[in-house]
Amino acid sequence: MTRYAKPTSLEDAVALLGEGDWTILAGGTDFYPALGSKPLRCNVLDINALGELRGVTKTDQGIRIGALTTWTEILRADLLPGFDALKQAAREVGSIQIQNCGTVAGNLCNASPAADGIPPLLILGAEVELASMGRTRQLPLGDFMRGNRKTALVPGELLTAIYIPGAATDGRSAFLKLGSRRYLVISIAMVAARIVADAEGRIVNAAVAVGSCSEVARRLTNLENRLVGMPLDIDPCALIEAETLDELSPIDDVRGSADYRREAARVLIARCIRGAAGAYSKPAEQTNRGVA
Repeated sequence: MTRYAKPTSLEDAVALLGEGDWTILAGGTDFYPALGSKPLRCNVLDINALGELRGVTKTDQGIRIGALTTWTEILRADLLPGFDALKQAAREVGSIQIQNCGTVAGNLCNASPAADGIPPLLILGAEVELASMGRTRQLPLGDFMRGNRKTALVPGELLTAIYIPGAATDGRSAFLKLGSRRYLVISIAMVAARIVADAEGRIVNAAVAVGSCSEVARRLTNLENRLVGMPLDIDPCALIEAETLDELSPIDDVRGSADYRREAARVLIARCIRGAAGAYSKPAEQTNRGVA
């Protein structure tokens, strides 16, 4: 016999998780389509009454994004320009209805190689908070993602928040996604880039992540290192060498071949870097934002 529970506190939620196997229900945008016409055969733990898991807040260490924060809430949040890639990705997560219901944590826990939220969170140095009975731990997002539909969650754990370190919010960022059509599509390739520049217009820090071209989205550390010290108006194409893309492992599928994905990633990387670097030339009133 299946069970349904809707706890009103995080303590009660993790207590229930410790009792046995549960399927977590948050936004439901992946849960219900996966059922199709099949009957429900799993125990469902509905966490939507956990108000403490909602919202974007500023902490002494940086920014906290509650697990139940929706993509629409991300779009409406007053965030620094370093988060622009995350906001641009939020606009690409399905339809407006999906953005209103789908949660940031659900996007991560679903662990699809094509999850729109992962590359922009990777370039922000995101860490996830995992809670269980008597224990809370934090993991870098790159360590949390273990493969296609695989995460580091262990039985009894619940993803409760995503943390962005304060230093990682600096700079400007951009996100681009390629699909077979403009909207409502699973990506063929996607890229997020964040650039931090000094007063002389030199890049002092860079982060570039590619999704849909490996089992999990990946940071391109070799390219990031090459970008440091370069002027903002550098032509990124000159830095994207063949070995840079060797960090990726794209596959052939119905949406595109591995070769096409690799070439698409090359183009998107260059455009994203230009977009992030070019944001430095925007008027201050367009970029001087922050969490209240």
